[in-house]
Amino acid sequence: MHFIFDLDGTICFKGKPISPAITHALQQLDKAGHRIAFASARPIRDMLPVLPKPFHTGTLIGGDGALISENGNITFSRAFSPAIVETLMSTLHEHQATYLIDGEWDYSYTGRADHPILTNLDPHRLATNVPISEHSSIVKLLILSATEKENLLEKLGEMDIVLHLHAQEDVIDCSPKGIHKQAALAYLNITDYIAFGNDANDITMFQGARHAVMIGDHQGVRPHCTESIPFTTEVEGMIIEKLMELSDAFASECVTF
Repeated sequence: MHFIFDLDGTICFKGKPISPAITHALQQLDKAGHRIAFASARPIRDMLPVLPKPFHTGTLIGGDGALISENGNITFSRAFSPAIVETLMSTLHEHQATYLIDGEWDYSYTGRADHPILTNLDPHRLATNVPISEHSSIVKLLILSATEKENLLEKLGEMDIVLHLHAQEDVIDCSPKGIHKQAALAYLNITDYIAFGNDANDITMFQGARHAVMIGDHQGVRPHCTESIPFTTEVEGMIIEKLMELSDAFASECVTF
């Protein structure tokens, strides 16, 4: 069986790498014959610092589905069209917005020097903060601040893009049309899987899953999960227990190598 994991708030917390205990559980899944993939809002370069090295060459879905890496190489990328980029940049300028823009690897950042997002932004200095003009393509936009935000949201809603609002971080997340985690899984021909997630960007992944486990309690995600694990001080232990339970339950459906 395929097991698909979101990262932040699901199996890693507060921007820290996946813990040794959860890493061991993932390795046990792998040894049992299950296939493991990770699907995150982070771009590929920012997934690597929180993943154990043995998984760096595995299947990684970044940018909520805009990027796919296999065997250590980006094999799929879906970018905004040049026309959409032009409209977005004009709108951002009009609303004096600060932002984080991702290309396939490098990025452009205009936010404040102490913004919390910097905790997770290229911590291993694998990429470069470049001017927007140097990106050959743009795969993701995070709007960090803006004037007249409600008006900005109305304008963004009229564009042919995908929007996610992350209320806890007060961030507007913009992706190219048709980009979401389930679409990336379909591209990889992964149609029968177990999913672990915690946020609105996991909804499409949950909708396509055989079994979906929500970490915490997100109102929008709740109708789409099979079960949930409460976010308490014991969450890691409960996640590991659930992984072992599901590994045994789906032992007869391990993927043949």
